[in-house]
Amino acid sequence: MRTTADRIRQAVSFEVVGLLISAPLAAFVFGYSLEKTGVLGLIGATLATTWNYLFNLGFDHTLKRLTGSTHKSVKLRLLHAVCFEAGLLIVFLPIIAWWMEIKLIDALLLDISFSLFYLVYAFVFTWCYDTLFPDPDSTPPPAH
Repeated sequence: MRTTADRIRQAVSFEVVGLLISAPLAAFVFGYSLEKTGVLGLIGATLATTWNYLFNLGFDHTLKRLTGSTHKSVKLRLLHAVCFEAGLLIVFLPIIAWWMEIKLIDALLLDISFSLFYLVYAFVFTWCYDTLFPDPDSTPPPAH
């Protein structure tokens, strides 16, 4: 299992890199000011950092309990990314509508766009992170 310090490093680096990419991209694609998308990104990053830590901790504990390892196959990485983003999408929707002063349907489109970006980004980032900073428990369980 990863240490608390490693989990914090992972969560914070994930959000910082994601924010540096997503805020300017959202401003450009949707025509909002960088100030609006930047603050929205900071709100989302704060929310997502907390969710990232809690979700990954629960996911890894469940995975280790069920399989004896925290090793993630490609299919499991996809499930991980989809579940993470679905939970975040639900919580972030009303915040987007409020901050951007837009209707819920418009906020949903913006939220889905952020989620699609972060879905791909989460898959790539966690794979890269796991390669750079391997989890000592990530060896695949023996075949039966």
